This record gives sequence, structure tokens and C-alpha cells, in this order.
Amino acid sequence: MGRHALLSASSSKRWLNCTPSARLEEQFTGDTGSVYAEEGTAAHALAEHKLKRLLKRRSKRPVSDYDCDEMEECTDEYTAYAMEQIELARQSCKDPVVLIEQHLDYSAYVPEGFGTGDLVIVADGALTVIDLKYGKGVAVEAERNPQMMLYGLGALELFDAIYDIDTVRMTIYQPRLESISTWEISVTDLREWVETELRPKAALAINGEGEFRCGSWCRF
Repeated sequence: MGRHALLSASSSKRWLNCTPSARLEEQFTGDTGSVYAEEGTAAHALAEHKLKRLLKRRSKRPVSDYDCDEMEECTDEYTAYAMEQIELARQSCKDPVVLIEQHLDYSAYVPEGFGTGDLVIVADGALTVIDLKYGKGVAVEAERNPQMMLYGLGALELFDAIYDIDTVRMTIYQPRLESISTWEISVTDLREWVETELRPKAALAINGEGEFRCGSWCRF
């Protein structure tokens, strides 16, 4: 199992709203996960394989105990959508960068912060980050979603100096809920969020400081 960031992108809604929670959760690192997490991991691995093959890249098909017709159908839908977005990028950029399951480091803004972007598409003018969520419990919106904003920051760290990027486009794709949520933010506004909200709260969270606050972020 890979290393996880204390201030991870996936848990960012929680530690941004309840800054002491990250250090509190650190006491329960013995948690071995769940069937749902394992199923999601299997779906991501299959989607990664299919997308790589569509892009003519080498990949060996993964095998898991969770393989089923539903997972086949959902990953087919996701990869079809992903290829549509890649083709759109090619219309405005001759050779866009396409990264699959890319390590994204946003530690310039959040201490030791990093995550993994399911799909990152980099072209002149726009950077696109797409996140596959295989769960079927709750629909997740992309608008002002801190996980996606952190992924966008991590991708900008890699490519902002190379490409002329002024917009970050974020999509959360949930095939089992038939939900596709997309939101755009300018790089200027994203960096303003960093200074007014992200940096101050991350500084509190890494030290376990601030006030405990209950809310919808406590569910996950």
C-alpha cells in the first residue's frame, strides 16, 4: 500500500473545515480500509489499463476479485469520456500532454501535500483534471471542490512554466450515479484561494491546531 499524505487531497474538505482532524485521524492509521475502497482501487486499475491501450501505450490488464459486467461497463463509459476530452484538447493544441494516474505534488502550498490525478490533460490555455469516482453512495460536485483544486495546483506546478495556462477545468466522473460534474476556475482565482484559505488552514492543520467543527465533511 502506498504512502498517504497527512493533508491529502481526498480528505481536504475535512481538514480545511475542521483543521485539527488530520492529526486526530493520525492516531487511527491501523485502519485496513474497506471492501468499497478495494473495489474502487480495482475499478481505477482497470480504467487506467483501458485508457492506456486506447492511447497505444503498453499495459497489462489487471485481474481482481471485483471484476464484473458492471465494472466493465462503467470503465468503458469513463474511458470513452476521457478520450472525448483528449480529442477536444487536440483541437486547440497539436500535442497535448496526457497523464494517467499522475503523482501531483502540491507541497509548495500544503506541507508534504501530494495526491494522484486519474487523468490530467495539459494544453495551451487550459489544464484539465478528471477524477473517476466509482462509488455509488453520494454524488460529488466539482464546483469549489478542494480535492480537485489541489490536483489542479499540483498539475500547475508541473506545467505552468511550460504552457500558457490561464484556466483549470475540473471534472468528477461518477458512472454508477450517471453523474458528470465539471467546473472551471481561472489560475488567478485559484491562486487567490491558496493565499486566503488554503495556506492559513493548512498551517493550522499540520500542527493539529484550530477548532473542531462538525459538518457534512465528517462522513468520509
